[in-house]
Amino acid sequence: MKISREVVEYVAHLGRLELAPEEVELYTEQLDRILAYMDQLNSLDTAGIEPTTHAIPLVNVFRQDRVDYNFRAEEAVGNAPERKGSFFKVPPVIEVE
Repeated sequence: MKISREVVEYVAHLGRLELAPEEVELYTEQLDRILAYMDQLNSLDTAGIEPTTHAIPLVNVFRQDRVDYNFRAEEAVGNAPERKGSFFKVPPVIEVE
């Protein structure tokens, strides 16, 4: 077994998690299976393989940065339920005593 019940309990304690005994047992089994699989992957010969960050090439999909139409202040607050000048009027969030 790669991971012990005590390690799972310790990590849960660090994360301030309260785990039931059944959960500790379940997570111990799941983490042990994950670590066993990682060992299996580590046994593969990757000497000639170049490191990658993604399996497929990615391209930025950012739009062109250009000046576009902007609302005038009057248009922006035109349908506002309440406004004060050219600003939206909203209820206070912080009560001042």
